[in-house]
Order: sequence, then C-alpha cells, then structure tokens
Amino acid sequence: MDNRTSGSWGEERAARYLRLRAYRILEKNYRCRLGEIDLIARRGGYLVFVEVKLRKTDRFGTAREFVNRAKQERILATAQLWLQEHETNLQPRFDVIEIYAPEGPDGKVKINHIENAFME
Repeated sequence: MDNRTSGSWGEERAARYLRLRAYRILEKNYRCRLGEIDLIARRGGYLVFVEVKLRKTDRFGTAREFVNRAKQERILATAQLWLQEHETNLQPRFDVIEIYAPEGPDGKVKINHIENAFME
C-alpha cells in the first residue's frame, strides 16, 4: 500500500470511528491554497477540525508528535479560511486522531483520539 492509499485508508477509519461516536462528517480532505484538513466534523456545539496520523508503531515517537508547530499553523490558517466560507455558531476545536496499524489494514488497529490537541 503506497502513502496516498494508506492515508486514505487511515482517514476512512478515523471517519468511521467518529461516526460511531455521534460525530457528523461535514467534509473530507478539505484543500485550499493554505493547506489541507483531513476531516471536518460536527458534534454537539463543536466544529472539529481533525488531523489524522497513521503509523505502524510509536517506536520513533507518537503520531501526534508529527503534528508540529508548522503543521498546526497550516491547519489553523486552513480552518480560518473554511470558517470564512461557511458561517457557523459552532465552537471550533482541533483534534488529532492517531491510528496505529502494525500489520497494515488487515491487522489489529489501535485508535487514539486527542481532543483539543492544539489551540489557536
């Protein structure tokens, strides 16, 4: 499985995980000139911008550690543009979903959802 295929698989797993927890997926792979947001979801009074990180293991660091300050700033700027295009009264939140799949898509998968992973 190449990086693009595995990334799509990971994002679909994350979307399924969120749906099972009463999130409504509004958008997948929102792209603009400033960057990309993997998933945009809604639950309760929150509008959740989700970065999905897929790794085989955490041997070289947790998946969330790969969402560094530069990546966070791109996500924040992209979210601001999305919010300008879509009027809402919902409270924005930035989450990271870590997916660990040591044996690939056919093996056991561990999902860790970090709410409020970083702030504006």
